[in-house]
Amino acid sequence: MKLLISTGEVSGDLQGSLLINALKTNAEKRKIELEIIALGGERMQEAGAKLISNTSSIGAIGFLEALPYVLPTLNAQSKIDNYLSSSPPDAVVLIDYMGPNIRLGLKVKKKFPNIPIIYYIAPQEWAWRLGDSGTTDLISFSDKILAIFEEEAIFYSNKGGNVKFVGHPMLDFYRNIPTREESLRRIGLTSDQKLLLIIPASRKQELKYILPTLLKAAKLLQQKDPSITVLIPSGLNEFNELLNNSLKEYALSGRIILSNEVDDLKPFLFSAAHLALAKSGTINMELALNSVPQIVGYKVSRVTAFFARYLLRFNVKYISPVNLLLNKMLIPEFIQEDFKADKIFNAALKILEDNSTKEDIKLGYERLKDKLGKPGVTDRASKHILDLLI
Repeated sequence: MKLLISTGEVSGDLQGSLLINALKTNAEKRKIELEIIALGGERMQEAGAKLISNTSSIGAIGFLEALPYVLPTLNAQSKIDNYLSSSPPDAVVLIDYMGPNIRLGLKVKKKFPNIPIIYYIAPQEWAWRLGDSGTTDLISFSDKILAIFEEEAIFYSNKGGNVKFVGHPMLDFYRNIPTREESLRRIGLTSDQKLLLIIPASRKQELKYILPTLLKAAKLLQQKDPSITVLIPSGLNEFNELLNNSLKEYALSGRIILSNEVDDLKPFLFSAAHLALAKSGTINMELALNSVPQIVGYKVSRVTAFFARYLLRFNVKYISPVNLLLNKMLIPEFIQEDFKADKIFNAALKILEDNSTKEDIKLGYERLKDKLGKPGVTDRASKHILDLLI
């Protein structure tokens, strides 16, 4: 049986690799010979997929920001179109990556109406709106939606979708958290050092719009408390040099965790961290599940912000999935004009110096975990996918 999996960006590549591992395990149990073709990245390739095109570094939010990726995206789409024409798969799995995957889903359903399409990690339409309605055409081509949020399952069910709530895949990722003492030894810190994680980017544009402000805030924190050490996990190989140069430019005490080290060191980084300054996205859920207090920020170009607000009438209550799911401002978040170093600095001080604030955040994280389902998410998702193959 041949399965096509399509995703993009760093987080999609990670989720795709986890799903591939589960698919292979369950296919073997069912005695299914499974071939996996993919749009994805290095992690998916290492998990056993044959890449048609590498899309892990293709992705941007916004209008100006997306321009550099137009040709790479068109090239990837051309490759997948040619592949579909010459060798149609038995099923298609779409993971996140909204724009290209909506296009692909519509094309496959039109050209091959009998090929089942599964959307896993769908766009968070339950949380945002464009204009008065602003939903995608996802239900029109998806034979099954594997929802990772209960709100998502309710949203698509109410619109007539065939939906199954499987839970959030990050639940499977860090179940055995190392001790802080073990983690400090592993990452080379002493017990009198305070670890500040900076997690600025999974897209290149975020290095431009988000990284400098987070580094300025970190500089203010180090000036106030020299025991603070900064570690910055790199999202992609191509980010390593720029991140390292930026750390030196701001004269910060700390180092970069190279992209090829990140997966192995993540549990130790999370266990040892006092605070994380992060962009919004999947990383917020990872930090929450590992009980790391965090401050979230996001910024795009002024042109994109103007189009989103006044022409598309884009509206979202919170940008962090943590706050969205709890429907309250548990962790501080700063967007666009409010995304300033001094505001982040003041919020960080409150978390670092006020034990009650830290406790409130950790209690909120516990409530969050109750809303995410049960571990075994990728295993359940893979079984639903294989059920449609046979």
